[in-house]
Parts: sequence; structure tokens; C-alpha cells
Amino acid sequence: MAYRTHYCGNLGLDDVGSSVSLSGWVHSRRDHGGVIFIDLRDISGIVQVVFNPEIDSETHIKAHSLRSEWVIKIEGKVSRRPKGTENPNLKTGEIEVIVYSLSVLNESRSLPFEIVDYTSLPKEEIRLKHRYLDLRRENMQKNIILRHRVIQRMRQFLDKQGFFEIETPYLIRSTPEGARDFLVPSRLSPGSFYALPQSPQLFKQILMVSGFEKYFQIARCFRDEDLRADRQPEFTQLDIEQSFVDEEDIMSLIEDLIKDVFENVLNVSIKTPFPRITYDIAMLRYGCDKPDTRFGMEIEDLGFLSSSDFNVFKGKEAIRGINRKEMGDISRSEIDSLIEFAKSCGASGLCWFKVEENSLQSPIAKFFKDDELRKIKDVFLGEDSDLILIVADKLKVVCDTLSALRLHLGKPKEDFEFLWIVEAPLFEYDEDGTLKPSHHPFTSPRDVDLPFLSKEKVKVKAKTYDVILNGCEIGGGSIRIHKPDIQRMVFSALGIKELAEKEFGFLLDGLSFGAPPHGGIALGIDRLLMVMAGCDSIRDVIAFPKTQTGTCLMTESPTQIENMQLKELGIKIL
Repeated sequence: MAYRTHYCGNLGLDDVGSSVSLSGWVHSRRDHGGVIFIDLRDISGIVQVVFNPEIDSETHIKAHSLRSEWVIKIEGKVSRRPKGTENPNLKTGEIEVIVYSLSVLNESRSLPFEIVDYTSLPKEEIRLKHRYLDLRRENMQKNIILRHRVIQRMRQFLDKQGFFEIETPYLIRSTPEGARDFLVPSRLSPGSFYALPQSPQLFKQILMVSGFEKYFQIARCFRDEDLRADRQPEFTQLDIEQSFVDEEDIMSLIEDLIKDVFENVLNVSIKTPFPRITYDIAMLRYGCDKPDTRFGMEIEDLGFLSSSDFNVFKGKEAIRGINRKEMGDISRSEIDSLIEFAKSCGASGLCWFKVEENSLQSPIAKFFKDDELRKIKDVFLGEDSDLILIVADKLKVVCDTLSALRLHLGKPKEDFEFLWIVEAPLFEYDEDGTLKPSHHPFTSPRDVDLPFLSKEKVKVKAKTYDVILNGCEIGGGSIRIHKPDIQRMVFSALGIKELAEKEFGFLLDGLSFGAPPHGGIALGIDRLLMVMAGCDSIRDVIAFPKTQTGTCLMTESPTQIENMQLKELGIKIL
């Protein structure tokens, strides 16, 4: 039996008069005075099929039993819809199929939620538990198809650029690269464990040592870390590495790739080259290293106020603020809400001024001299009806709070805006004061900063480049260290020289056999697609995602393992 001659969503006026066979799901059913209308859905879309008792009474009787999500096959003739009954919201809205044969291929029990996009969605937990139903929704299918097309376009582009797609292992050794590893016990080597790769970083560098020069991979990566809307324990990235390149080469390649993907998949023109700012400027202007630049409201430095008579500002590490234009008519209760918001970000409080009649008005204005108030207004280019918000605290708290306030109050354009953040610090301090790599320990320091590796380590800037889209970091990369002596210097600066010799000895060996200069980048495909599809969570662009607790509600994993399996692995649960 041939299930179909056409797909539902591909029928049009050119098919009027043709006999067709269609198979799919009953999307909706309407009974209009004896004539039954079914919206039949398959992967291509929806078409209206009509059961008319005057055409075939037996088929019409069978259609009475049809319910939502039953799987059916129909045979019929394509007809133009009567004038005035066309549906402009449907791709097939000018035609319908008059049915003369019906086969029920499978029935469906009552649904936990409707397979539609125009009603309020059920809780995400219910959607994830019944993911096979959630994936039937038009929006979800569009997202997954978009994912397919983006990945295929990336492959086509890189192939034309002379890159080779090379797979790297999933079962590797555990190395101290950053987040916690997912560990896999080895049955053949009792007491030993593999780790799932956090990224193919070491292997792609080894491929450069091996002389392949241009590598890419649509790589699955695994990190055992706390989750949020843009994180998953398993995720997908476009991984790229290239030999004999500098920062400009990699950034130019990625700009061309992104431009190609957006133009060919979304039909959206992307302007290149992307703007570039240093990490230090990003932190000063936006308070974060992944700013949304689709609106202004840049942060201004008010360090001159540390000598004012206002005690709240005295002795503070940083005093900075933002100007929310045309928000000066805000009520006191709304200001109190902003103060609470700032406190939730870690700030001790929030100072504010309204610009009224070309002067600053606030309960704290009396603590400032006239020239200080004028300078505050001038710094923010304050105009009537503006609201100036100021935070004074430790530098990190000020940056975090103003960055969050800026996003909370900003009104971004509906656009795609890219930005490069370059020259990030090579090192940063952990919460416990331990020095750690800002990216990873294989990132090359700038040549001019090499003298700082033995002292003043936080001054060292790296050859890095992170690409930001609408305030979301969609990729990051760097030029790598290709000389073993410099790699050992970085390990020594981190205080892990002996550990690194043990854990990364194979890489150091490889670098000693004539490694070329090389660099690369990884684009987070899930995050990129989240922005392209206009979603709020990467879970909406992944077919089978995990929850924020790392569980799969559909398969109920992770699960406990039978004792016999544990015994084979030489593992005992305490």
C-alpha cells in the first residue's frame, strides 16, 4: 500500500483536479451540518480534507469516529475552496481535498495537552515528559528543522573552504580542564575510568600537530555543571581548528561562515566585519563580557564622586551608573522595586536621580555640591525625564548589578547584532583566590605580555576572541600555545606544572615535534539556534533535552543500576 503521493503542506492550486493519497495526523476536526472537515497534518504542514456524505456516505460515516492525533490515510481529489472560505493563514489555504477513501492507521488515546501553538503551553515538565507529543507542534518542528539546515550549511561552507570533518573520541582520559567530567567506568580495566569530553580541545590541537591544518567537527560535548536556560549537560558545538593563522584569520572565517548561514537559512543579511572591543572596555561600558549592544544605556564611570560629602560613596572601589532615558516619571514604588532588584544582584543599595527642569532631583541631592550635580548630569548627557541610577560597591558587584539593570530596563531592537570581545585576561581568580585560566590553559598569551608570566600574572592578556550575538556568547576561541616551553611557563604560572606534565604529557610531547602555529574556535550550536529561532531556552532547539536538574523526564534517566552490572565494573555504591 502506498501511503502517500504527496505531502499535505506541499499541495497548491497547481494540484486542483488531481487525485492524491495523503497520510498524517488528525490535527483538528470540525462537523459543519453533516460535512466533516479534518485538518490533516504531516511534517510539511496542514491541509483541509473534507468528508461529504454526498460524495461517499460510507467514508463519511467512518470519519465520525476520528479524534485528535489519530493516524490516517485518505484518498481524494484536490479542489479549490469555495470563494470566501479561503484561509490566508495556511500555506494550503486556497485548496482542500474532497475525500472518497479513509483508512485508520492507528488511534491515539486522550492527550495530556493539545498539539497547537496558539494556546497557552503546559508546564515544561509535562512537555518534556511527553516530548514525542511536544515535538509534533509546528514551532518545535520548525526549530529542529532549522537546526538541521544550519548544521548542513556549516558543513557545506567549511568543506568549500578546504576543512576536513574528523571525529574525535568520546571515551578519553579525565583531565583538569575546567568543569567536572562525566566519568565512565571501564569493565576491562577495573578501577579505571574514562571521561566524556568537555570539548575536543586536546585532540584538535594534536590534529594540527599531525599536519591536517584545517579541521572541523559537529562535536558532542559533556560537562557536569549546574544548569540554566542556556546550559545542558550534553551540548553540541561547531569545533574548528586551523594551522598557520592569527586572530584575524579565525575571526574573518567565522564572520564569513555566519554571514553565509544567516543569508542561506534565514534569508537575513548580516553586516561584516563585526564590531570589536576589548574585554576591558566591555566590562567598563556594559559590566559584562557578553553585552547586548542593540540598545545604548552604556555604563559611565563616576569615580570623581569618591571625594564627595556623601558617605555612601566614600572609600568604594567603584562608583558607576546608567541613564535610563525617558523614565523620569517613574513612581516611588517602582524605584523601590529597582532598589530591591539591585540588592538581589549583590549590591548594598541603589542611588537615583531624576532629571527635571535641567537639574537633578533626588533625596540624596542635598549631599552634593552644585558642580558635582552638574558633572553627573553632563557625564550621562542627562535630559528632562531621564532617570540616572548609580551603584557604589566592590568593582565586581558594581559591574554585575549595572549589567543586570541594563538588561532589565533596556529595550533592544528586534535585530541580530554581533560583536567580538578580544584580549581577555589569560588568568582570573576563583572565588577561593586560586589563579585559574580564563579560557583554558592552552590559550596563548600576547607576545608583549610574556614577561608578566613570572610576576603580575593578572596583567597578561590572551590572544582570544569571543563572538557575541544579542547579549549571548555563541562562541569563543583563541590562538593556542604551540611551543612547549611557553606551555610549561603557563602551567608554572598556574602552579600545576607537575600535574600538567602527568595529565597533558602527550600534548607536550606532540608540541615538541614541530607543532605549527594554530588556533581555533567553538561555536555553541544550541545557543546560536536559540537566538536564531527567537527562543528563551536552548531546550526549545534540542530534540531531547535534560531538565535543570540534568534529568530526562521522558526516559526517567539517570536511573539506578542493578547490582550485577555494578559488580562487573568493580563498583560498590556506599
